Amino acid sequence: MLSPLKHMSPFDVNMALDAGYDSVTPYIGVTLDDVTPLVQDAMFSRSPKDAVRTGVFIAGKDAGLALDMMELVKKTLLKPFEISAFADPAGSFTTAAAMVACVEKLLKDKKNRSLSGTKILIFGATGVVGYASGVIAALEGAEVFLAGHDGPARVQAKADDIKKRFGVETHAVDGSTEEKKVGALAGIDVVFCAAAAGRQILSKEQLATAKSLLVSADVNAVPPAGIEGLDLHGNGQELAGGSLGIGPLAIGDIKYKTESGLFQRMAASSKALSLDFRDAFALARELV
Repeated sequence: MLSPLKHMSPFDVNMALDAGYDSVTPYIGVTLDDVTPLVQDAMFSRSPKDAVRTGVFIAGKDAGLALDMMELVKKTLLKPFEISAFADPAGSFTTAAAMVACVEKLLKDKKNRSLSGTKILIFGATGVVGYASGVIAALEGAEVFLAGHDGPARVQAKADDIKKRFGVETHAVDGSTEEKKVGALAGIDVVFCAAAAGRQILSKEQLATAKSLLVSADVNAVPPAGIEGLDLHGNGQELAGGSLGIGPLAIGDIKYKTESGLFQRMAASSKALSLDFRDAFALARELV
């Protein structure tokens, strides 16, 4: 397990062990320059026929850095010493995949809508979950708006990065005041709330102004709820203004199964795999 941070996430360590790995070895403070020598040491430590028994997990709290590390892993691998790799920084790829999959199912079942053409507003868009959910939704054809709690500059940088990496457009909007949040909600079909834990982002009054809103999803399980009135287990709960809410534990159930499922897939595979948010979303879609 490679992380650029001071500590490896205990959550990810336990997930890997519970998914069937015999040993989990954290490497912390890992830079891009460290990735190639660490991966080389790991992949040459077993014979070619046993190389796939080794897997690399990429952690941290930076989606872009994790994707860059994944690219380095791919470039480092040499046949026949290929090993698997799985990126899920701060659990963001699997959490984002679960949120988008849950919203997609609710849209289809209750509103006869798909993600394609849906207008999605994301709060917490500079964070790893917000970033990843924006990428997934945009790749599915949604029109994605990234709300900046401190103005549009930082989210515009994220939009530029998404365009450069994935070739899809997302839009930066100003969500720095309560009034600007209301303005950003106008004409929006879906809200993803992926902001910092323990902060209310949208009040009942703000939700009530959003006449076009169909679904509101929140990944914050720490009180107060990011979306006022949304139950932790909500899954289609009607909220102020009439949108249907999906709470953090409903999303979390799919997230847990998705991360565990990808660890199990990597452990059981007879060939090297490279797993990121796209694989997470494909699995989450099967699980909802």
